[in-house]
Amino acid sequence: MLRLGHIDFSNCFPVHALLLERGAPAGIVLSSGTPAELNAELAAGRVDVAPASSIEYARHAERYRLFPDLAIGSRGPVGSIVLESARRVDELDEQVVALPTASATSVVLLRLLLERRADLRPRYVWYDQTRTPDPLAEGASAALWIGDVALRRPERNERFFVDLGQAWREWTGLPFAYAVWQTSAGPERDAELCALQRALLASRAYFETSAAALAERHAAHFGLDPARLLEYWRSLDYTLGEDMLRGLVHFYRLAAELGEAPGVPALRWIPTS
Repeated sequence: MLRLGHIDFSNCFPVHALLLERGAPAGIVLSSGTPAELNAELAAGRVDVAPASSIEYARHAERYRLFPDLAIGSRGPVGSIVLESARRVDELDEQVVALPTASATSVVLLRLLLERRADLRPRYVWYDQTRTPDPLAEGASAALWIGDVALRRPERNERFFVDLGQAWREWTGLPFAYAVWQTSAGPERDAELCALQRALLASRAYFETSAAALAERHAAHFGLDPARLLEYWRSLDYTLGEDMLRGLVHFYRLAAELGEAPGVPALRWIPTS
């Protein structure tokens, strides 16, 4: 039996849509969690496969293998990874920036954009975005929001908003992979992993032909209206082609230089057949 981690954010839904609507194939059990929780579950062996944070692979590449052509990424604005600030970004040096405990990759991406791109040195604090409605009202100068919470936050005229997907694209010219499907299972389970890969690709194909109907059926679950959910899904890229891989490796290189990863890992894959 393969235990498949699932992030109950709208961005994960498309690749798991068929499994969620019609039931997982025999031998696959779904287990939900936040990105940070699934990173820990995968590391502890409590799930076998997960759409885990892309930085998790760089930090522990010796433990994992990647699923070909599956990612949660964007080629520009993403909407669900947003820095909200009471100041302009260039005024955040030595200011308090609140980071969500649910995130891993987005936190590293924000550090790169602030410290490497903008040459700033903020002071970071952690917060739980399910319990803290507004870190700026509690003394932070800025806060990073991720997931559907970020999509639901209203923009306020007196605040500044930075979409991290757009900022990365403007800085590097590359797309960004926020999560990649990875496994801790060994080669003895390759037949099961290949079957799961086929199921996930079939689910993605189902989403691609049914996105509007899926948005109508599931928008309320994510606290969004169907049109907004569909617009969001269409801003995402669920493939892991050559340019997405270039963006991923470039992110790993910068993360290693920042001390957030031990180095640029070799990309190891499960077999495709």
